[in-house]
Amino acid sequence: MTPRSCLAVAIVAGLALATRAFADDPADAEPPQNPATELPQVNVISTTPLEGLGLPLNQIPSAVQTADSDAMQKQATLDLANYLNANFSGVTASESAANPFQLDVYYHGFTASALLGTPEGLSVYVDGVRVNEAFGDTVNWDLIPQAAISKVTLMSGSNPVFGLNTLGGALMVRTKDGHDEPGSELEAYGGSFGRRSVEGSTGGTSGNFDYFFAGNWFDEDGWRQFSPSTVKQAFGKIGWQTDRTDIDLGYTFADTNLFGNGAAPESMLAYRRNTSYTPDFTDNRLNGLNLTASQYFSDTLVLAGNAFYRHLRTRAGNGNVNDSYLTDEYEGDPIDCTTGPSDRAALTYCSPGQDASSSLLQITRGFGIQLSDSSDLFGWANQGIVGAEYSDSDDTFGQSYRYGGLAPDRSLIYLPSPFNNQKVISVGGSNRIAGLYVTDTLSPSALVHVTASLRYNRNTETLDGYSIDSDVADDDFDEPTDLAGRHTFTRLNPAIGLTLTPDRNLTFYASYNEASRTPTVIELGCADPEAPCGLPNDFASDPPLKQVVARTGEIGARGDVGGDQRLVWSADAFRTVNSDDLEFVAASTNAGYFSNVGDTRRQGVDLAVGGNSGAFNWRVAYSFVDATYQSSFEVNAEANSTADEDGNIVVHAGDRIPLIPRHTGRIIVGYDVTPRWNVGAQMLASAGSYLHGNENNANRAGETNAQGTTPTGSGRLPGYAVFNLQTTFHATKNLDLFARVANVFDREYATAGFLTTSSFNPDGSFRADPDDWTHENAVSPAAPRAIWGGVRLRFD
Repeated sequence: MTPRSCLAVAIVAGLALATRAFADDPADAEPPQNPATELPQVNVISTTPLEGLGLPLNQIPSAVQTADSDAMQKQATLDLANYLNANFSGVTASESAANPFQLDVYYHGFTASALLGTPEGLSVYVDGVRVNEAFGDTVNWDLIPQAAISKVTLMSGSNPVFGLNTLGGALMVRTKDGHDEPGSELEAYGGSFGRRSVEGSTGGTSGNFDYFFAGNWFDEDGWRQFSPSTVKQAFGKIGWQTDRTDIDLGYTFADTNLFGNGAAPESMLAYRRNTSYTPDFTDNRLNGLNLTASQYFSDTLVLAGNAFYRHLRTRAGNGNVNDSYLTDEYEGDPIDCTTGPSDRAALTYCSPGQDASSSLLQITRGFGIQLSDSSDLFGWANQGIVGAEYSDSDDTFGQSYRYGGLAPDRSLIYLPSPFNNQKVISVGGSNRIAGLYVTDTLSPSALVHVTASLRYNRNTETLDGYSIDSDVADDDFDEPTDLAGRHTFTRLNPAIGLTLTPDRNLTFYASYNEASRTPTVIELGCADPEAPCGLPNDFASDPPLKQVVARTGEIGARGDVGGDQRLVWSADAFRTVNSDDLEFVAASTNAGYFSNVGDTRRQGVDLAVGGNSGAFNWRVAYSFVDATYQSSFEVNAEANSTADEDGNIVVHAGDRIPLIPRHTGRIIVGYDVTPRWNVGAQMLASAGSYLHGNENNANRAGETNAQGTTPTGSGRLPGYAVFNLQTTFHATKNLDLFARVANVFDREYATAGFLTTSSFNPDGSFRADPDDWTHENAVSPAAPRAIWGGVRLRFD
């Protein structure tokens, strides 16, 4: 699929350019095209954050996967994250937040997630702007409008050119413009879960100017209790272009309200599949500007740059069972819970319910500049690129706790009290990231291509504020702790790669590369095992952490048998070792801290084969990912059958990292029944994985640990296979009718969860006595069968 997808992009772009070039009326002809937007009849891939000259696919020493807007539209997937999960080799997704716009996307065992506290290992760029948010390196998929996406490229490995977080791969998103996407389109669809959506776009040119605008509104009730989602997105781009110069100004707006109620105990799901544990929500509001420009000095020399501004406000609410409720660890004066609370300790000790509400403001500014030269060197074909990037982020975070009882629907019944609604966190932070990189591909012959890269990163993070100890069992309960620190991280990361191209349809490659990620503001602010913080949005202190360094070796091959896309194939083997890897180490059910836990390793293979044969196209892919800890450390897991008297377990080298299945497979087929009617199907299969709380892989249901706890949960997720169908009928030149069926066989399965403690009976009623709480699997159930249908109108 990878070579075929790349060639499809090139053909579509080439046909579009040819159509404009042979316009009937020379007076209406567009200005000469910038070479940056022209794709020759080879697979040209951008290998840097900013657009440059690009390299032919057969010269890139890593696995590369691409998709364009036509492919995403044909499958009618919800957003980019869902499309990646359905189609790209080595990718899996878990629904930790249980909202369709908040998937945790894994590639080769490395994560891009919207959830604070998740160890992020993939870098994501949109038009040269790194969208891993400064506060926690999170990736908010709901802020990337799918209607604005022109092309997506996923590159494997720890490529240092892409900067921080590129431990396992880099994802590049290019947006549409009026030159390449002329015309207008309007789409509306709806169906299961009360889903309804309207999306529109328009683009075109006027002389040297071009424009593209897109917007969408999405709303659904959700299939679980209290799980509505509302997404409003808008994107606009205006540009000016000559044969040598291209300038574009893009604007992105998103306003989203997402309820993601996360995992629920399996006993509750068995009673009512659509139940929720406690209600959680996230509101995002983004305003972003990005100015990009490129200047061709010759056909072989181009200067590119960008300047951007992002203003992201996030409000979140997390309903919890209060971790301090009637805790056995409290050793203070006796508290009578039958009367109103006389102080904050009584309020905290006697309240079963807790709401954590937070507000986060992230303002990021930055720029990049890059010079690309493809002139021959010593008579050999060569492409050299040198670039620099800088970003400056300011973060403001605050969190308050509200206590009370629990309603039958497990929402908080607020208890009016002068001690309630306390602000427990107030912190400001900044993040200054500078990077310099150089990469060069030298081709001594048509057979051999050598790529060498080097990048220097410097990241300075500051932290200033306070946190309040909210654990009623602590001696310093309700006492503030100053939170201040300044940390600077630097590193020089290298890469070397070799490709061999016996002919244009066959490539062998090998590479070694290094990349790093630095601790984020949230990780630096929650890193003291003596002062664990609430999961995961609390802060307590600011001890030093080390940056993570990933070292990747990769070998692979790809080919196109016959060169006509009838049979394309790829094979890739990788091995990445992370040094000083960062993990959130649980200290109790709802608290923990970030720590360098030593080494981790991800290794495996990707195999794919597919092709086109007349009206039929197909692809089969298999991935093996072995993700393991390579160092020993201790973590709290009271619900684990092997926990000691303190509720801790020991993770050993060789234990598998939770939520990363070893085996995944895909079968994707499409068939044009008639020139007007096409149908498609996808099958996604995944092996089982371990749950969080079972990091030592040793839990056994029914066995009693040293604390006297007997878990009923296995600590594992079973494997699954799920099937999806879609069809499009081209009723007229301008009208399409389409439909999609997800989870055709209504399979009940889950992709994320914890081995944890449940405070509720199967019917959702609260167990007032903590001694009656059970220890079981809590999982995020996948959606049942769903059917959506809609119409699409196109206008020239």
